[in-house]
Amino acid sequence: MTAIEVTEAPPRVETQATRTRDVLRGEWIKLRSVRSTVWTLVALFGFGAGLTVLICATSAEGIASGAAGEDPGSFVTWGMMIAQVTAVVLGVLAVSSEYSTGMIRTTLAATPRRGQVMFAKCALLAVVLFLAGTVTAFVGYFAGNPFLEAEGVGVPLDGDGVVRAMFGCGLYLAGLGLFSAAFAFLVRHSAAALSLTLALIFVVGNLVMLIPGEAGEWITKVMPGNAGASVTYVVNFDPTALDPWTGFAVFGLEVAVMLGLAAARFLRRDA
Repeated sequence: MTAIEVTEAPPRVETQATRTRDVLRGEWIKLRSVRSTVWTLVALFGFGAGLTVLICATSAEGIASGAAGEDPGSFVTWGMMIAQVTAVVLGVLAVSSEYSTGMIRTTLAATPRRGQVMFAKCALLAVVLFLAGTVTAFVGYFAGNPFLEAEGVGVPLDGDGVVRAMFGCGLYLAGLGLFSAAFAFLVRHSAAALSLTLALIFVVGNLVMLIPGEAGEWITKVMPGNAGASVTYVVNFDPTALDPWTGFAVFGLEVAVMLGLAAARFLRRDA
């Protein structure tokens, strides 16, 4: 008989890159396997692209006649204003769902390095929302703009600010997702995180306009929803808003601050 020599496979070398890749793979499996992720992205596409097409189709004649009183460019990303809500929902649920089920304890037992867990969750969330938001914005534009063109008020893709707005939608939704995830890390409760984020973005951002004088005008401009959304418009409905990239820079700073607070709490507090 011929002897068969058996050699052991070399042990797997655990490096920082390998650990990070494994954590990313695990978080990706969790994110894509949850039903809420799929339905939230479906809602994002439906609201973002569907409402843009609907508003372009129903308003094209009024825009052409001047009855709408707005620049045609204001409407080609109109649905993305509503799609913002889905980004908030996904950002919260990507984090809070693990706390509600107790799965977070298993996650941290498998990956004691909490910084890697938080990085993986936030990185994947940002990438998914950026891609979904950008694709949705382009679909809404290409499906809705023909209604404007039929009335002679079409918005060309190479027009000023059009491509920036398309990619800006993806950037803003990614930022909203991270902003919402930070709230979820802080309060660890889905309903509370959703209420706080939605209230800050959509309610408080409008209520501060009631503050009289220049102070009220300045605070209104830098509120997260108002500052960040500027980058999503070809022509902003609010002529007093910050310039697109200036507003997004302010919003990015606010997101960074919230993530910093969330990280400090997540790294020190028991699960």
